[in-house]
Formats: sequence, C-alpha cells, structure tokens
Amino acid sequence: MHRMTQVVTLSTTSWHGGCTSAEQQRAIDALEHGNVLLLHLPFVPSDDETQLLTPAVGGDGKNVNFDPRTGAIRGSQAQGHQLEVLRAMMRRFARDSDALIHSLLAHYGSGLRATRTSFRPIEIAGRTSSWRKDDTRLHVDSFPSTPTGGARILRVFSNINPAGATRKWRLGEPFENVAQRYAPTLSTPIPGVNVLLEHLGITKSRRSAYDHFMLQLHDRMKADLDYQAHAPQSVFEFQAGTSWIVFTDQTSHAATSGQYALEQTFRVPLECMRDPSLAPLSVLERLLGRHLT
Repeated sequence: MHRMTQVVTLSTTSWHGGCTSAEQQRAIDALEHGNVLLLHLPFVPSDDETQLLTPAVGGDGKNVNFDPRTGAIRGSQAQGHQLEVLRAMMRRFARDSDALIHSLLAHYGSGLRATRTSFRPIEIAGRTSSWRKDDTRLHVDSFPSTPTGGARILRVFSNINPAGATRKWRLGEPFENVAQRYAPTLSTPIPGVNVLLEHLGITKSRRSAYDHFMLQLHDRMKADLDYQAHAPQSVFEFQAGTSWIVFTDQTSHAATSGQYALEQTFRVPLECMRDPSLAPLSVLERLLGRHLT
C-alpha cells in the first residue's frame, strides 16, 4: 500500500448545514481512507475575542482545554472578564464544529459525541517538550488517560492566526503501513493492569488491549528518529482562515509550526463507520490475529 495521505478540499462554506449528499459521501470516503478534509471555512474571532490572541492566555501546557458539557476551562492564565470571553469563544467553536460535523457526516448520526475543545495560542516551532509529547514528530493519536475501546478520534481544526501565518503539518503514510512496520515490536498487555489503572484513577475508563497497542504504536513512532527522518511523508501548510477535519487515530501527522488554532475532538463508535474494515481496530486485529476489545 503506497498511497500517501491526501488533503481533499471541500466546497462547504457554512458551519451550519447546507452540505449536499454528494459532499457528505465524498467527505466520509476521504476521512475513512485516512485523508484530511480541507475547508475554506474561517472561524472568525469577535472584536472582544481578539484580546485572546496572545501567548499570555495559555498556561504552562501547550493547550487551553474546555469541556463543552460543564463549561470548565483548564490550562489558561486568563481571569475575570478575559476568562469569560475565552469560555464564550471556545463554546462557540464547540457548537459550530458540532453543527458542521452533524451536517457533513450525517451518516454517523447520533453516534457522534463531542469531547474536549482546545485553544492553542503557543507557537509550535521551538517549543520544548519530552519526546513522547513532542507533536512535531509523526504519530497517530492515542491518549493514555482516556481509552477509546476502539472508537474513532475525529478532530476539527481551525487556524485563526491574526497575522495570516500558516499551520504546517507533516503527513505520513497509511495506517496499515505504519501498523505493519511496528506490529512485531508490540508487547501484549499484562493481565489485570488495566483494572488497576482504572481503580487508581490513572485512566478514566478501563483500557482495552486495543488502547494498549495503540499507545505503544504512538510511542514507537515518536521514539524512532530514523523513521521520523525517512518515513514517506509530505508537508502541507494550512492557511489562516481555513479549517480541516481528520481521524487523527488513523492519519500519521505532525504539527511543526503555527500559532493560534482551535480544535474540537469527537468520538465516533466503530459501528457507525461506513467501512469499519478501514479503522485502526480492524487493521490491528487483522495483523495481530486476535480480538482487541
């Protein structure tokens, strides 16, 4: 399988509906095959929200996180009125993203579930972090504390940089190629550890064998400097004023530069997929010859 990840441009111009059935079909086909959807669809901060376009809004981490269900914000130094403006902007992005995804990916229906929203005011290039948290390295997403049990990780991004700077990504090879490369090195989970992790509150739910293998895959990719340098890959720059959608658990990606972006994460159950055989869970089960959930 030598096909490289593609960036597929859609004509959608509204966050709130109006997607044709042909565009819906094209979007799902592109996403489920590991490609990225590009929309010339800006998320425009209000005059009051432009005060948030400063690194000072962030905290010690790379992201400001917002929970659309509770309204809670973590990772920001904003206080008082500025904090409320931040909350309102992130809530608006969460609602716009939710409306867009339910219109464009209507096939997934009620299975779609929005999780956290993030604002990323810190420049990526030059930021120091551990290798495991270094998102400038090619990887597929898997989160240590929030197991998915095989559900998909779908994310909506929007570049709101006021100076017009792009957000630069590297895009890698298909998931099956990555999985074939690292499958022989993956170790099986120790029985009972998943129960202990949940009991201690280290994970928010019980980690499946699938989550165990996906975390290893994430780490193997990031730790392999030869792979980072020589893996098949391309560079794409997302312009300010554009948005993009991708299954980040499937699409090998790395963000290498950019500042001021918003992101909304969704979970999509495997049974909602048009072609579940393309999902990482199905690929890993086929390669490892065992059920993982």
